[in-house]
Amino acid sequence: MTAEEPEYEHQLLRVAEMYYEGDLTQEQIGRALHLTRWKVGRMLAEARAAGIVRIQIVHPRHRRHALERALTQRYGLRDAVVVPADDTADDVELRDRVASAAAQYLADLRPAPRTLGVSWGRTLDAVAGHIPSGWARGVHVVQVNGGLSRSRRPTSASDMASRIAHHGGGTVTLLPVPAIVEQDATRAALESERSVADVLKLARHCGAYLFSPGALTHDSVLVESGYLTSADVDALAAAGSVGDVVGRFIDTDGQVVREDLDRRTLGVALEDLRAGTSSIAVAAGAAKHRVCHAIVASGICNVLVTDHRTADHLLEAA
Repeated sequence: MTAEEPEYEHQLLRVAEMYYEGDLTQEQIGRALHLTRWKVGRMLAEARAAGIVRIQIVHPRHRRHALERALTQRYGLRDAVVVPADDTADDVELRDRVASAAAQYLADLRPAPRTLGVSWGRTLDAVAGHIPSGWARGVHVVQVNGGLSRSRRPTSASDMASRIAHHGGGTVTLLPVPAIVEQDATRAALESERSVADVLKLARHCGAYLFSPGALTHDSVLVESGYLTSADVDALAAAGSVGDVVGRFIDTDGQVVREDLDRRTLGVALEDLRAGTSSIAVAAGAAKHRVCHAIVASGICNVLVTDHRTADHLLEAA
């Protein structure tokens, strides 16, 4: 069809209207317009090619699946789960929805991991709250970074790991050390202790990892737990940090910033997560957009569970 064929364009429009709006079959349209059924079918295809007809799947699950496919293709992920986020959901509700999806993803993993390395924080605490009983059989859950609080407010690290293990009919190994210590020598001394060294060895060879990247904010769990001050957060931002992964602060390229701080951090390294067969990151909300992009772009995770606004942001950033 060309611009010099307005009569044919009008006929394409008429055929399209009869088929898509009039709900007539191709055979009925052919009889009405004195065309063969084959000709009607070809005209419907031409109408789509010319932009006269646009077919769009509007079911929300279709959009979710399209976002998941786009994320896996763009960032080379093994898998992605995208949760719808409506305008009425606040940050807490959105985090809970994403956490529920992450818990179900973990329960659906086949084969179920025999060893699962877990971090801690608000998001993973919510995941533990949704994990179904019997999600695994005899799983060994290992805490992969320190979680003892340095403030009066205790962390949920040990409780969260224990709940996941309990619901999986398994055992738990905790890492009974702080996430960040004051001196390099303190970290070295703690890591030389056999009880700590054995846990770290287990943590570095887990079959799967589950973690949530932390946003660089003044109300993060690392600030609440007494590891960082507001001034520390500002200094990290000035150094190019976009957030943390298992207590290690990274820039937009997924590289560690502030080596001096990283040397005082206890737990698995980023390379351990990159090497994991299933390295599952759970992230929700706009505050985590930048750190989420850093982890998917740099391969720190190979599975992402997130909300659709974060997914949109990652695809726009790409």
